[in-house]
Amino acid sequence: MRKSDFLNAKFIIGASCLLLILTLAIFGNVITGHDPQEQDLMSSLQPPGFSNGGYYLGTDHLGRDILARMASGARVSIVIATAIVLISGVFGVLYGALSGYWGGFRDIVLQKIVETFWAFPPILLALAILAFFGQSLANIIIALAIQRWIPYCRIARAQALVLRNREFVAASQIMGAGTGWVVTRHILPNLLSAAIVIATFSMAGAILAEASLSFLGLGVPPEIPTWGGMLAEGRSYVVGAWWIAVFPGLGIFFTVLGLNLLGDWLRDLLDPKAALNLR
Repeated sequence: MRKSDFLNAKFIIGASCLLLILTLAIFGNVITGHDPQEQDLMSSLQPPGFSNGGYYLGTDHLGRDILARMASGARVSIVIATAIVLISGVFGVLYGALSGYWGGFRDIVLQKIVETFWAFPPILLALAILAFFGQSLANIIIALAIQRWIPYCRIARAQALVLRNREFVAASQIMGAGTGWVVTRHILPNLLSAAIVIATFSMAGAILAEASLSFLGLGVPPEIPTWGGMLAEGRSYVVGAWWIAVFPGLGIFFTVLGLNLLGDWLRDLLDPKAALNLR
């Protein structure tokens, strides 16, 4: 990487958005000093400001601090999105790499399994899983990760089909290397850059999906503050107390914007054809 790569507008704006959200998640409760679940009906529907008892982003209809709840929601979104990306990414890349490397009948069988999962609408499948198993942090991660490994699998398989015919793979096979050695030493390292780009976009999609499920009341348990849950609560007060819904909406907007811009930047940076065109 060159220094000029980090002066790209996509990187600067995307990194700034994510830095803002990370700062909120880490230091939000320190700045406000309020508990996100603390109710104070005498302070309900306080507007944002610096002279209203430390409620810098205002309070909701139960007198709970919006800034403290925003910080809690940011942590929940980051934890869920990171877990989903790690689980789906690791499984999807390994599954696709093995499918592409083996080829033949085993590849056909493995891809039929992929097509079976792909046939279900993602949000409906997640809703069905949560409705059946109940609301919990683990269940929402499983519900959102159960289908998000497929893009990793598709890309990994396509590249593995090409890489398995390369000279360095053939040389390793001639020397007696098994499937595990070839896949871990030759196939997976060449899939890493594509997987990182997919992970960036997938994290943005996971945050949106988690917010959507929380908005519908099927996300994490109701006692845990989330951006989607705050949006659902604030829609009834959007005229007289706009800050209840606007601030969590802005949190989702800046997080998804930052991740998408960084994903575009990484794709341009790691794409050999794009790098060649820049020279």
